[in-house]
Amino acid sequence: GDVIHRMLTATQYIAPLMANFNPSFSRNSTVQYLDNGTVFVVQWDKVYLQGKEELGSFTFQAALHSTGRIVFGYKEIPVPVLQISATQHPVKAGLSDAFMILNPSPDVPESRRRTIYEYHRVELDTSRITSLSAVEFTPLPTCLQHQSCEMCVTSELTFNCSWCHVLQRYL
Repeated sequence: GDVIHRMLTATQYIAPLMANFNPSFSRNSTVQYLDNGTVFVVQWDKVYLQGKEELGSFTFQAALHSTGRIVFGYKEIPVPVLQISATQHPVKAGLSDAFMILNPSPDVPESRRRTIYEYHRVELDTSRITSLSAVEFTPLPTCLQHQSCEMCVTSELTFNCSWCHVLQRYL
């Protein structure tokens, strides 16, 4: 994709395994998804690395649960992930989020400069990704789970949030 697409995919992802995969190499290679309202699953089935098809096929998935829980499942990982070349494409596993701000460019007032701020990343130790393994991410509690001032003040959460009576929510 374009530069913005590449910058966003470098900073905004849910990646059970990001590498230079070629889903069109084999008729048996598929990327499928399922959404039943409780869980959204994306599965990469029998996909091959571009230019390294002789290494074998990879099968893995990401399951995003409505509770916030995320599970990465690895069925077939034919080679150690550390041996996958990152020359053509980054090799990553984990979660990352960022946001983009459009600012007026000082040089050209009618144009805008895009700035991407990455604010959170969880990287998996790729040496531990093997066939028939899984990783589970569970969400931490937040202020947003409280529905009243009383719940906020009596909460045992360890960060400093406070209830706003005007907005009727946490700040």
